[in-house]
Amino acid sequence: MLVDNKFLRVLHWIMIANFVSGMAYAAWAVMVLLAPEGSSGGPLFGQAATVNMELMARRRLYSLEFWIASSGLACYLGITEYLPRILRQQKERA
Repeated sequence: MLVDNKFLRVLHWIMIANFVSGMAYAAWAVMVLLAPEGSSGGPLFGQAATVNMELMARRRLYSLEFWIASSGLACYLGITEYLPRILRQQKERA
């Protein structure tokens, strides 16, 4: 049974959207949701020395989630977009 090309394209974009939404959520959680009291959000800079360890650990876990999602997106795009183009170019040269 052959899978419809349109279905695969939609699935491809759903997977990309899933990775991007995971990255956006993790970034929002680190920068806004888990901002220390008295901070407007964003990087900690000098406050990093005074933030309690529980908040710091939670921020680091969300940061790790962001990096996992961005690495997954990079690998997925490399396999589905970049690699086929390289192989097509090599095949045309041969």
